[in-house]
Amino acid sequence: MNPPSALRRRLTRWDLIVYGLLFIGPLAPVGVYGVLDARTNGAVALVYVAATIAMAFTAWSYAEMSRVVPHAGSVFAYASRGIAPSAGFFAGWLAMLDYVLIPSVAYLFSGIALHALVPAVPAWVFTVGAFVATTALNLAGVRVAARAGFIVLVAELVVLAVFLVAGGLVLAEGGGARAWLSPFTSLGTLDASLVMNAVSVAVLSYLGFDAIASFAEESAGDARHVGQAIGWCLAVAGLAFVAQTWMAAVLSQLTPAELAATPARQGTAFYDVTRAAIGPWLATVLAVTKAIGPMFAAMTGQAAASRLLYGMARDGRLPGQLAAVDDARGVPRTALMVTAAVTLVVSVWAARRADGLGVLVSIVDVGALAAFLLLQVSVLGYFVRQRLAPATPLHTIVPVGGAAVILWVMVEASVFAQQVAAVWLVAGVVVWFAGRRR
Repeated sequence: MNPPSALRRRLTRWDLIVYGLLFIGPLAPVGVYGVLDARTNGAVALVYVAATIAMAFTAWSYAEMSRVVPHAGSVFAYASRGIAPSAGFFAGWLAMLDYVLIPSVAYLFSGIALHALVPAVPAWVFTVGAFVATTALNLAGVRVAARAGFIVLVAELVVLAVFLVAGGLVLAEGGGARAWLSPFTSLGTLDASLVMNAVSVAVLSYLGFDAIASFAEESAGDARHVGQAIGWCLAVAGLAFVAQTWMAAVLSQLTPAELAATPARQGTAFYDVTRAAIGPWLATVLAVTKAIGPMFAAMTGQAAASRLLYGMARDGRLPGQLAAVDDARGVPRTALMVTAAVTLVVSVWAARRADGLGVLVSIVDVGALAAFLLLQVSVLGYFVRQRLAPATPLHTIVPVGGAAVILWVMVEASVFAQQVAAVWLVAGVVVWFAGRRR
């Protein structure tokens, strides 16, 4: 059988939004709430307002490029057209650190969370189980995966709504521990430098909305649907992030100073606040939701990664076998299986290491940010330098502002993450020259 090279247009605009929100996770701030609260002296909600604005630059650029280059390769295709084919290869190569490894991070989150609930079962066993279930959904086709993901997304949003309503009832009864505006103004003098430093951590909660662009060739609507879905995804996520961190902050009897003095409590601070202010039952529900949700974030990431490999292979940048599309399901089966294999190996390896999660997260962060940076340059190249489409002042202002934000966040990244990205880039140079020689 000789599979077709075209993906099938089956995803609605709503399906694209579901994929994006699943990848991000509506409860993404739960794990970093304590860190941000301690760093900013309580101005944690303000951090997410600033982070949403910062990521809006990148979202706008993705929307513009997906409109004029509706390609499954996402940032690979944008840099190829907006800068040069060589830049496209390196954009795709750097994005692999994000797209191929972030499912491993999500599977590992699930494994660790489920192990905490059932200590008798090792984390790696739960990790493998999550991998098998969601890979099967991806192989079944995008519509099947999107429907399953929608159910999980609704469950996550319901849990978030319960937390906000229950917290609101506590506040109505006078149970707030902090001033209602303090999550935006801090508990003392607002230090802008501390807030902006914390933004470099908070923007990582948004990683994943860009995966929507990877499904451009499977969108059943016109090219603008991808950009609209990206915008809606960022807006909903930003609102959810600000709301839940504001509620947790005003309910918290733990002061930022106490969290700063006891770093071990920062990771569980959100659960501790929920348990003390609302009840242990909701803290348990949150923990279970945070265990299941990442499985489906990994499912979305795995699907997006396979589309990146598919797009690069179809354009001759990777082995052509990765461009094969399954007749029955309309998915890039070979690319999906390769992505799945890498994800499984990395997930199990990391699950068996004490520092596995930290290592993976640092690598993914820099890979995503490097791809975002080349996206901004692509907008300038496509609209301003080459004038391949009508340009407005925004096509200069937004990518320049976005690039500045990304560079600043990359500088704030760990030295280890920067070193890994440098090594990966060198490996890309080797692969690039090897491909040219062939």
